[in-house]
Amino acid sequence: MASYYSPQPKFYYYYSSLIILCLSTLLFRINSQPAPRNISLGSSLTAGAASKDYWLSPSGEFAFGFQQVAGSSANGFLLAIWYNKIAQKTIVWSANRNELVSSGSTVKLTKDGSLMLADPSGRQIWGPNGVGAGVSYGALFDTGNFVLANRNAAVLWGSFDQPTDTILPTQIVKRGTELISKYSSTNYSTGRFKFTLQNDGNLVAYTTFYPQTGSNFPYWAGNIAGNSVNFNKSGYRVMFNQSGLVYLMAKNETVLSYPLGTDGESTQDFFQRATMDFDGVFRKYLYPKSNTSSGGSGWAMRWNTQAIQPPNICTSVRGLFGGGACGVNSYCHMESGREENAASPSCKCPPRYVFMDPSDESKGCMKNFASHDCRAESNGSGDDQFDIMEIPSTNWPDFFYDQLESQTEGMCRQACLSDCLCDVAIFFGGFCWKKRMPLTNGRMEEGASVKALIKVGRSNSSSLAYPRKKDESSLKLTGGLLIGSSVFLNLLLLSTTLLFFSWWRRNNKRGQLHPTSSVNLLSFSYSQLESATGGFKEVLGRGASATVYKGILQNVGETITIAVKKMDKLWGVEEGEDDNREFTTEVKVIAGTNHKNLVKLVGVCSEGKNHLLVYEYMSNGSLASLLFKADPRPNWYTRAQIAISVARGLVYLHEECSTQIIHCDIKPQNILLDESLTAKISDFGLAKLLKVEQTRTMTAIRGTKGYVAPEWFRNMAITTKVDVYSFGVVLLELVCCRRGFEMEGYEEEEMVLVDWAHECYGDRMVGRLVEKDEEAMKDLVKVERFVKIGLWCVQEDPCLRPEMKKVVHMLEGAVEVSVPPSPASYINTV
Repeated sequence: MASYYSPQPKFYYYYSSLIILCLSTLLFRINSQPAPRNISLGSSLTAGAASKDYWLSPSGEFAFGFQQVAGSSANGFLLAIWYNKIAQKTIVWSANRNELVSSGSTVKLTKDGSLMLADPSGRQIWGPNGVGAGVSYGALFDTGNFVLANRNAAVLWGSFDQPTDTILPTQIVKRGTELISKYSSTNYSTGRFKFTLQNDGNLVAYTTFYPQTGSNFPYWAGNIAGNSVNFNKSGYRVMFNQSGLVYLMAKNETVLSYPLGTDGESTQDFFQRATMDFDGVFRKYLYPKSNTSSGGSGWAMRWNTQAIQPPNICTSVRGLFGGGACGVNSYCHMESGREENAASPSCKCPPRYVFMDPSDESKGCMKNFASHDCRAESNGSGDDQFDIMEIPSTNWPDFFYDQLESQTEGMCRQACLSDCLCDVAIFFGGFCWKKRMPLTNGRMEEGASVKALIKVGRSNSSSLAYPRKKDESSLKLTGGLLIGSSVFLNLLLLSTTLLFFSWWRRNNKRGQLHPTSSVNLLSFSYSQLESATGGFKEVLGRGASATVYKGILQNVGETITIAVKKMDKLWGVEEGEDDNREFTTEVKVIAGTNHKNLVKLVGVCSEGKNHLLVYEYMSNGSLASLLFKADPRPNWYTRAQIAISVARGLVYLHEECSTQIIHCDIKPQNILLDESLTAKISDFGLAKLLKVEQTRTMTAIRGTKGYVAPEWFRNMAITTKVDVYSFGVVLLELVCCRRGFEMEGYEEEEMVLVDWAHECYGDRMVGRLVEKDEEAMKDLVKVERFVKIGLWCVQEDPCLRPEMKKVVHMLEGAVEVSVPPSPASYINTV
């Protein structure tokens, strides 16, 4: 795994003269382009209107407007930019990928210079972030870049600055920029893979926790180890030039690597794009502008794949979490394409398995036969109900529950066949690894001597899956016949039933945790986690009811770092009470969540009084450590992104979960950061669930001093606004890089951050809050906006606090932030 984070460079290119030549050529061609057709203020487009209701670039090669999405409802439209001179009308950028709009929706460049996408009712769906004041017109360039500019032609915003899944010639990818794949070939919503130039300068592709959206492990890196200290040795930007070359550059413009190779074609002869495709492969495409030109001859008149990364995504994707390149219980196979470099991954199900959703193969596979039931009274050897079918050169490398040595293939087959827990056995070199569902990261490796032995039912009848129903019916019938026959027989029946139930409970512990059987969580034994943590040795953090330890799992030649939360006491459970109910609640809460800004739960252990949760490991620790202890402190851009990420996570908890969740303990210690400093909310131990029809609840005080809202202490109903209050405190801490209350090193009026922030804002001196932060001092407009949002969030009256969805819009600059009233110094009392 280390190679993903610190890949060793294979080659470097230091041809400064080449760079100067390329840049000179680029400047010449940009300057020689036809002047764009300015789009005046007040102009608009309407979805579903005349087919030519779009804005064109000067040459007509690109168009900006509404595209109806194939496969969606008749009213599903994307606001997009597309190649207009080819039959496919290939989309290269979109604004509303996760929220299609209906016919009659409009995009308008308003009189005040705002670009706004609105549905037919006038509700704003999208607007660009970070647009400065003074927009005079819009324009679509022949590069495919749609811009908003002022009267001096200075670009205030461009679509190139906020790409979706594609980059085009002349486009520059800056640090922190992400290309996120679409979900499928026809579904343009956020997909399962991303390509990013990290803030540390490393160019990396990630998979996500399918079906969740948080980052997983990197599966490809661009040959340069990130070095955020020495800019001349780390990636600073990615350039796609007009010679068709994609290269990673350092700050001094030295070329560090060519991630898509050194073969390039001129944009005079080809339409070109580099796309993070829905299958996780980053591809460079060429489309001849003419089959008669010198450059285009010999190429098919379609998108031709010129280069790909990684060469084989099936074997590149590794790690504990997620289904891999394909979904759970499936395996990935690279199938050759029509031309060189055109191989594509194909997702396949094992024999007698079917896709969970035939229209979406990435969701994975499920059995099409009855499982081997460990609870049946007569298990036998399994020979009479099951067979073993083999898939050559195929492996699911993640996790096994039993390893047998010095085995023949026949012995391995029989070992799985006679074990009711075994779904698949992997046979290789005399070793036999037994595995159970869910199976992850499956791949077929041509020529490999490994072999997958799949246990399949001899009958597809689903009645075999539920043998206990027949047993229970028999017991009921027997009970009915025995009633009234004798007291002795009734007592005998009762004793037998109790013995059977006790036996069933003991044996059922061998399977996965019962409350989460519908969720793809890994089930661990206490001894496994004790070994993984070295006897619970390295503490990552402590809370009121749990301690989190660092652990290492060994997984078929691979080590995976995890975080193990060991519950010392479950919140709200009194001494002597059964704590399984509370633990089950927390597992259900966490396992049911699905967002990239929430820490992902991947496994559980429940043995007697031992309750443990296994999470993804967050390599950069908590926001508290980064914000209050790190040296140097995080830069202003990073802090602003963290604030937006946390706000989005809260929107999900409050409005997008199947069960609304009030977190109740938002604070920097419960905001964790992954390797790319993506913020994720953790610790649902104090979470309060609301029923669908419920908007408020009465409950005992929960939370942490300094972050708890006033209503906790006033016998008031608790709503999602308590999280808004806590977020407001965290937001001000992010702005100022200090705690909400500090005495040492501060004057008396500065000790309470909320009061001081309001005072500085009221005196129009917000710069005092960040006066030691050079980057923030250059961005005081955004600093003031964030301070105002924070002050609105910490209003004493919960009715005055905005909903988190509005907070996100305000943070992104899509909604104006009005002047906040004084929050009152409630924080002094808690």
